[in-house]
Amino acid sequence: MVALSLLLAPLMACSGDDSDPTTGFGSATAATTPTTTATTTTTTGESSTTGVTETSGSVGDSDTDNTSSSTGDPQPVCGDGVVDVGEECDDGEANADDAACTASCTVATCGDGLVQAEVEACDDGNDDDTDACLSGCVAASCGDGYLYEGVEACDDGNDDDADECSNTCASATCGDGELQGSEECDDANDVDTDECTNMCTNAKCGDLVVQEGVEECDDGNDVDTDECTNLCLPAVCGDMVVQEGVEQCDDGNDVDTDECTGECKNAACGDGFIQGAEECDDGNVMDNDGCSAACKSECANVGGGSLTAENGTNMNVLYCYNEGDSIQVRAQKACESHFGVGACCIIPGGYSSLQYGECGKGGGNGTLHWHPDSHPNGHCPPNYVPGDVVSPGWCGTILGSFMD
Repeated sequence: MVALSLLLAPLMACSGDDSDPTTGFGSATAATTPTTTATTTTTTGESSTTGVTETSGSVGDSDTDNTSSSTGDPQPVCGDGVVDVGEECDDGEANADDAACTASCTVATCGDGLVQAEVEACDDGNDDDTDACLSGCVAASCGDGYLYEGVEACDDGNDDDADECSNTCASATCGDGELQGSEECDDANDVDTDECTNMCTNAKCGDLVVQEGVEECDDGNDVDTDECTNLCLPAVCGDMVVQEGVEQCDDGNDVDTDECTGECKNAACGDGFIQGAEECDDGNVMDNDGCSAACKSECANVGGGSLTAENGTNMNVLYCYNEGDSIQVRAQKACESHFGVGACCIIPGGYSSLQYGECGKGGGNGTLHWHPDSHPNGHCPPNYVPGDVVSPGWCGTILGSFMD
């Protein structure tokens, strides 16, 4: 007993004032007091006794749950169906990242980066309206009024295909087949020679483009006197436009005997055409060839032709004729150079009806005959040959020949 008392004394002193006088052991007063185990051995003659005393720092006999607070209340849990402090919502098992209440117990909103099923088309978590998902959580599309960078060239938010931005969100351009802005036409091709040019302007004379099947030229100016007229036709003599440096005149016709010839040259003496006050025009300006340099006839039969010859009377009188005139025609013209134009006829009678003399005078004395044929033997001497001019009458003397 003495030994036991000596061992317990220090322990009792350590237990403070709360020791039980009946047991001699101290009681636990705090949860933080460590458990102490004391072992004593008592020897009484032949036997010994061993005793174990345990003390615990815990209050009560139950275990503590790690979800409990120091007061014993449970901790809040997202998904338990109860909206706790710090939660915006809690639909229990219905919580999901595509639901109205997310798996984090926050109310689904546009811009949270989560696509709410059947509510949002997209959600990229930003407010950039130039990417694939707009700030309203709708997918970017042509016509929404926002320019989708890298995809759309424009987006004016309307369905007017005739303005500067088409319904496919492409900038209006000449050749897209849509009439827009300042375009006069747009035939959706790159053919520059049809009715609509590659500048989307209506083809017209003066636009420097030769419209196929319509224009023959187009020099892009309004100068009517150059090689291409203002009707986009090549300048030609007879078009009534005087081509500068090429034509002297242009009266729109091919008449050579008016003031402007068929070659668009001003009428002039020596051009080969009898115009105005000219009596003749043999195509030159030489005298003594039947037509003077002033286009006055040097022939007694004015207008008889461009070639001249002595009329056979030996009176130094010229008559005019043309190359190709028959001998009979020349006989008449030679006769007219003596008696006057229109005053000579075929003289009937004798052995030939091809003698020309003054009309109505017959073959009597004092008359002259121009023979285009031979005078046969047996009539009277001499025998005449073609070209002879005889005076007087039927059997006169040969004065000369109109065929010289």
